[in-house]
Amino acid sequence: MPTQVSSQDAGPSLLTAYPVTSKQVAGLVDGHVTDVTTIYFIDKIMITITQSGRLAQWLQVPLASSNPGRADHFLPSGSADESLLPMPHLTASTLLGGSTPDRETIGQLYAVQIASAIALKNPDEQRPVVIGLGLAGLDTSRERYFDIIDIVTQCL
Repeated sequence: MPTQVSSQDAGPSLLTAYPVTSKQVAGLVDGHVTDVTTIYFIDKIMITITQSGRLAQWLQVPLASSNPGRADHFLPSGSADESLLPMPHLTASTLLGGSTPDRETIGQLYAVQIASAIALKNPDEQRPVVIGLGLAGLDTSRERYFDIIDIVTQCL
């Protein structure tokens, strides 16, 4: 379980275009301070996840269904077990970074899981999610994955 260091919520409601709404949360994951910032722009949602102040990979996940007639097919069923899984219609694209296949795969896994959490929180959300990752090392442990996702969901 990550240790929460700080949390900050700033900005007005989403109804105004400027200033944007943002939120910051920091926690300790495997001895690394992990800073998460979420910025809700009028046309996109941007989330950065950094350790040691670095950003090495950028990904994008569109939340809008490419086939509007099939969008209802992908709404969550409400099962607790299924809510932990990423939504099957979401696909992450690497924009920058992802220099190795392993790093790209892990980045896409984080991106789709985060986009799924946003879609579960607000099923009407249609803005694309842009995610910046800067994790210390390539650690694929389950505990680290869930600790990082936990900090991110606190920041949504």
